[in-house]
Amino acid sequence: MTRSRVPFFRPDIRRAEAREVVATLKSGWLTTGPRVKRFEEQFRAAVGGQHAIAVNSATAALHLAVEALGLKPGQAVLVPTMTFAATAEVVRYLGAVPILVDCDPSTGNLDLADASRKLGDLRAGRLSLKLPRDVKVVGIIPVHVGGLMLDMDVLSSWARARGLWVVEDAAHAYPAGFRRSSRSRWRRCGEKTSAVACFSFYANKTITTGEGGMAVTHVRSLADRMRVMSLHGLSHDAWGRYSGGGTWDYRILAPGYKYNLTDIAAAIGIHQLARAEKMRLAREAVARQYRVG
Repeated sequence: MTRSRVPFFRPDIRRAEAREVVATLKSGWLTTGPRVKRFEEQFRAAVGGQHAIAVNSATAALHLAVEALGLKPGQAVLVPTMTFAATAEVVRYLGAVPILVDCDPSTGNLDLADASRKLGDLRAGRLSLKLPRDVKVVGIIPVHVGGLMLDMDVLSSWARARGLWVVEDAAHAYPAGFRRSSRSRWRRCGEKTSAVACFSFYANKTITTGEGGMAVTHVRSLADRMRVMSLHGLSHDAWGRYSGGGTWDYRILAPGYKYNLTDIAAAIGIHQLARAEKMRLAREAVARQYRVG
């Protein structure tokens, strides 16, 4: 039996990450603090976004995104069949219904033609889920499988014509982009490509923080809501309360979640981010080995 020559990717952790983690441990501030803020700002700039909220997983980012957009029980959201469970789970978290859409067999990405058919089947009462014909479909969550981005201009126009919001499951998509032609410029995932783009820093992703994620948006109100809800609905996080002359006092603005990223994780991410393009190129070289013809 011949062994494959395609390398297995392990997290590329180097001395810079180790030194930053040790410095974090010695600083006495381990949870969400200055390194998380630094990581957020650097990631925001890297993808061309306006606001970035660091969280403990892409699942958390997706959950925060659909909550901030006002997803309600009984509503419906289009999600692709080719994805991890989290894409549909976050819809169910809020009591809404995921409607599964078939995917393109060559790319693995959501098929807009089938999405249109599903909406037609729903209106005609032919959808196997037996949903009421008047159920309100409010959004769509495309997934960029393996970092191969959908044309988000086309998808956004399709969604806008039907009154749907768009949240990108971009767990595979940093650093990724798309362009319409060889003459057009690359659009980075997160560069105003949807209401919210949700990234993953799980151990097998191009860059990692061990566990972690990021929500990126150009809408200030969404960013503010996601940031508050990411940490118990508190008006101020601990770093804000205890640094720079801040006050210990805070209010509970909403029943939020425990989704914040730690400074220990961000210490890894800061240095991973600096080498992201080199690591992307290494994965691209492997991907080319799988291409046929």
